[in-house]
Amino acid sequence: TKEVSSKGHVPSVHGDHSSDMLGCGFFKLWLTGRFDGMGYERPEFDADQGANAVKEAGGTIEMHHGSHTEKVVYINLVANKTLEPNENDQRFIVDGWAAAKFDLDVPKFLIAAAATVEMLGGPK
Repeated sequence: TKEVSSKGHVPSVHGDHSSDMLGCGFFKLWLTGRFDGMGYERPEFDADQGANAVKEAGGTIEMHHGSHTEKVVYINLVANKTLEPNENDQRFIVDGWAAAKFDLDVPKFLIAAAATVEMLGGPK
């Protein structure tokens, strides 16, 4: 959360109506070791602990509504632009520009995003 705030952004996490804070598909896959082979060490916290850390840092907790029925995957490369979620027109949105801003390995970040979509059943 400090890294996000230091770059001028508000930290946030999301859950959903069926799994509370474990509703984030990426986090669920990460926590259960599905990214072990990609070099992502499992987190040392659970979904609720992560959400509490974000909240304590002044961040935002979002709860998505409805079933995950993402129709498309957006890889957003427009710097400092984030598309708002729309529960009536669901999209899996990846802010690719953020990887470079936070000094992440951009290809690895985008491959993890694509793997997340595939492991969760792909766009519906």
